[in-house]
Parts: sequence; structure tokens; C-alpha cells
Amino acid sequence: MSHISERYTQAQSLWQGLEASDAPVFYVGAATCGRAAGAGAVMDRLRSEIAARGIDAQIVEVGCLGPCCLEPLMIAHKPGTPDICYGKVGPDEAAAILERHVLGNDPCAEWALGCMDGSRLDGIGPLMEHPMLALQVRRVLRNCGRIDPESMDHYLAQDGYRGFLRALELGPDGVINEVKNAGLRGRGGAGFPTWRKWEFARASAGSPKYLICNADEGDPGAFMNRSLLEGDPHAVLEGMLIAGLAMGASEGYVYCRAEYPLAIHRLEIALTQMRETGLLGENIAGSDFTFDIHIKKGAGAFVCGEETALIASIEGLRGMPRPKPPFPAVSGLWGRPTVIQNVETLGNLPLILHKGAEWYSSIGSASSKGTKTFALAGKIARTGLVEVPLGITLREIVFDIGGGIDGGRAFKAVQTGGPSGGCIPAEQLDLPVDYESLTAAGSIMGSGGMIVLDEDSCMVDIARFFLGFTQQESCGKCVPCRVGTRAMLNTLERISIGEGQAKDIAKLQEIAETVKQGSLCGLGQTAPNPVLTTLRYFANEYEDHISKGQCTAMVCQKLVGYHIDPERCIGCGACRRSCPVEAITGETKKPHSIDGKVCIHCGACLTVCPSSASAVFRTSGELTRVESVEKRKSAVKSS
Repeated sequence: MSHISERYTQAQSLWQGLEASDAPVFYVGAATCGRAAGAGAVMDRLRSEIAARGIDAQIVEVGCLGPCCLEPLMIAHKPGTPDICYGKVGPDEAAAILERHVLGNDPCAEWALGCMDGSRLDGIGPLMEHPMLALQVRRVLRNCGRIDPESMDHYLAQDGYRGFLRALELGPDGVINEVKNAGLRGRGGAGFPTWRKWEFARASAGSPKYLICNADEGDPGAFMNRSLLEGDPHAVLEGMLIAGLAMGASEGYVYCRAEYPLAIHRLEIALTQMRETGLLGENIAGSDFTFDIHIKKGAGAFVCGEETALIASIEGLRGMPRPKPPFPAVSGLWGRPTVIQNVETLGNLPLILHKGAEWYSSIGSASSKGTKTFALAGKIARTGLVEVPLGITLREIVFDIGGGIDGGRAFKAVQTGGPSGGCIPAEQLDLPVDYESLTAAGSIMGSGGMIVLDEDSCMVDIARFFLGFTQQESCGKCVPCRVGTRAMLNTLERISIGEGQAKDIAKLQEIAETVKQGSLCGLGQTAPNPVLTTLRYFANEYEDHISKGQCTAMVCQKLVGYHIDPERCIGCGACRRSCPVEAITGETKKPHSIDGKVCIHCGACLTVCPSSASAVFRTSGELTRVESVEKRKSAVKSS
């Protein structure tokens, strides 16, 4: 214990020295999203400028602050003034901030997002007043984007591992009781009470007991777990210590897909630091608690997000689910009692043990306590990672935090819960985001993916896309999933090319219900959700595709053809030059024409036509003029 106490003293001194430094400090968002946006070039330019001027300044690589749409992000510390967060910082902007703000008196308000300490400076307000952050409550993500994830001292300076030290004082029963009173439910999607898993495992015969952190984040458009592991790995590892103590485990595994190399790298650094500090191994912090953690890299199979398939993968077997019972808490990894928990679930535990159950449960809904992180993606103005109180409405997330639909088009639906989630329509925008409400709407919480769809999204195509993903990722072990997902996908593909039949809607409904009820694991049980919810809320689009042979969103290309109106065509040749298959012919300043046998329905001609000469016709052969040319041009571009 004394060794850890010494580290706290050292960490506080280091952090306070950094925060009160007489030298400038630049915190650059260098998680995967920041690096992809150009954070590396920003840091290179800063290093070059600092060296050229001979300045005593530091550059600290931090994780993702959240607003991915504003990457690269940078926080500038100028001695004697509030730290300012800047967005969309390229190399030139970084150099200008150094020159004008840090070395001068101009805070560069044109790139400023806000002051980190809540103060105001020359018209720059607090960061948490920014529209994307104003409704957020940052708990799990509290350190992301602010501390160096490769520095244990930075984590300790933010009260890191104090939750675990309190857990040692409380003992397993006290920890279980604290988490029970906090109301923490699993953040992996099902929302099962966290403390119950621990009790089941503790009561199960067999030793050793294992704890697994499920970091196999496979949902398209989801990056919550990756961001937390990259930005604050010690928070997750501290959570594993607390969970391991509560359930009586002696060994833990972080199962992380190999596509997350930066997350794995930072986890490896953090584990080395824990061992050096005596927080892993035998008799941790002078107690009788012995625990170690290993990293297992997954190959990226979506089905390995299911707990029994994940266990099989760690054992060196093919990742395929097995029937339950027995449940993993009774017979899991190598036949021993095992608890599998999501990254975000574990990230909550240090806060609950340090701050207390009453503090934790002070926000959230009656049945869903605390906060939830979501990855906002799709047709939305402000994309990124957000953390909000459970019980907040979809409208608040999409419009207040996300800024509404990008380009000003109408909101159509939001798909929650990843490829196994459902599509929730505009009329349910005021739905509270909690486990029960989303389930009642036909969707799921999932791990936190949230994809926003606008009026130019075809719901038949959306169902086809997500079902295509889950069908491809199905392990094929059980017949309902293997055969049922393929049958549904084949039907959707026929509908999308104009070969659907009236009986297909009832057929889809029947197969979807069979797959949902008869599948072995969660992948198959939830795979029909996109089909069932689009049938439930957007039946008119299925009917249009089948009975009218038309896709009003102009996404299903086989249902959309193009014809040039000779009365409108000015013969500019823009469409001819844009056509990738040379299906358009015509002389300059004379009406052009499209060869329907050659046309591939890409819509390039409609996009470039300056005189709105392109009209749309359906597969029925009926010629219909585009109602709103600009709207349809944007639809073609987006599809």
C-alpha cells in the first residue's frame, strides 16, 4: 500500500506541474480518429515550430475528446490563461495558434471550441457550452482527451485506482452491495444487472474463476469501446480489478479485436505499469487478493461478441456459440465459472466505488441508471462519441447534440444497437433512450451504435444492408440463423431489384419471427430486428417497391432509370462527359439521349445537369418528372 501512496504523491506533483507549467503545453487528440484526421501532421508541425523558436514547450498525446466531426482537436495551455480547446486544427492552424495565442495575445477565436475550465476569454465561452457537449454528462469519458493514456501518473492524478483501494476495504460482499445499489446494468447491450453475474459466479463451484473484458466491438459505425481503451485504458483495467475481487476471480482476459492496434498497444503499456506498481500479481496492495490480466487478440468475427463464442475463441477453438445452460457463470472458460463484461461496464466501476452508489444513481431513468456512450454516425451534422444520461430522448441526441440532419434534409429514422438493432421512425423521436423503451420499439440498446438516416435513405435497402452483414457474420451452427438469414436476404434482394411479390411481406415477417425465436445465440435472435422494424414502421416503402416498382429514395438502382427531356436539354454535354459507360450521345447545343440498354443507373447525369433535363422513370415504364431536382440530386450523391 505504501508503494501506491508514493505513486500518488509523485503523480499529483507531476500533474500539478503540468497544469501550472510556466511553459506551453499542447494536448493533441491522437486516438485513431484524430490520427486519421491528421493529428500526426499537426504534432510534426508543432515540434518543428517549437524547435525553430527554441521554445520550452511540451506536446502530450491524448485520446478522443468526442467531437470526431471537429478533428483534429487540440488543447493549448498558455501559462496564466485558461486552457482552450481548438477544433479542425491542421498544421497551419497549429502553427498560427502557437504564434498568435501562445506567443502573442490573440486567442484565435475562429478555431476555438471553448475554455476547458468553464471560464470565458475574449468571447470564447466554456467548452461544455458547445452544442455538442452541453447536454452531455462525461463520467466514463471524463479523462479521454485530457490525460496521456500511456502515463499511469496522469491516471493516478485523476484519482485513479482509488475505487479499487476502497473495494479492498469493502471486500467482495461490500463491492457487490455498492454496485447493486448503484443500479449498474451491463453496457454490452442486454442490460443485465452487473452484480448478479458476480453473485452467480461466486456461488458456483470450481476454481480458478475467470473474468473476461469483451472488447470485440464489431458493429458497423461503433467505436465506443475503442475510444475508451485508447483514451483511458487504466479505467477499464481498474474496473477489472474491482470485478475480479467481487466475483472471486484470479485471472482476467481482455478480448480485443486485432483491428484495434492502438488500443492493444496502450493496454500493453498500462498492464506493464500496473505490474511495476504492484497492482497485478500476488497479494495486491498488501491484501490477500491475487489477480493477473492477459490480452487475447480476436480475428474480428462479429459472432465472437457473443459470450460463449468469445470463450471458445480464447480456448483456441473456432468462435461458435454453444447452447445455454450451463451459463458461463457456472461453466465458462475451460469449464470454470466465468463472467464476461463489456468495456464500458468495467469503465463505470472505478467511479461507483470511489464516488459511491448514491452519486452514481443520481442521474439516469428509474430502471436505467447512470450514463451511456453512443457513437453518432450517418446523415447527421455532428458525428462523434457522446456520453449522455440514460432516459434522454432520441430527439435531444439527434438534434440538440448531433445538430440534426446534415444538409437540411428531413429526419427519417435512427438505427440503434448496431446491425442487430432496429430502425426507429421520426414519430418516435421523443422516445426515452433506456433499455425497456428501445426494446418496446423493436430495437435494442446494443453496445451504443446510433446511425441516423434521412429522407434519402431507402428502408428496404437499409434492412438489406444490415441483414447482409449479420448473414455474412453468422457462424452457421444453427439452422434458423444459417438458413433464415439467407432466406430473408434473398427476399430483400429480389424486392430491391423490382422482382418482389405481394406475398413477400408476410413471408419476411414469418421467417424473421422464426429466426428470432429459434436461433441459438444473440446474433441470430436479433438479426431480424432491422427487417421487423422496417416492416413495422415503413411498410409503405416495401409496398412501393413491390406493387409500383419504385424506390422513392432513388437508392435501389434497378428501380430507377434516366431519360433526358428534349424540351429541357440545352445540349451542354455535361451529362455525356460524366457518364462512366458512355450511354449518352448527342451533339453540342442539341438535345441528348440515353441508351437505356447501356445505362447502369448511377445517376451521374442527374447530378451534373444544369437545366434539370433529366427525368426519372420507374421500371413499370411510366415516365415521371423529378418533383424536386435539387433534392433528388442530393439523394443520388448520397447513395
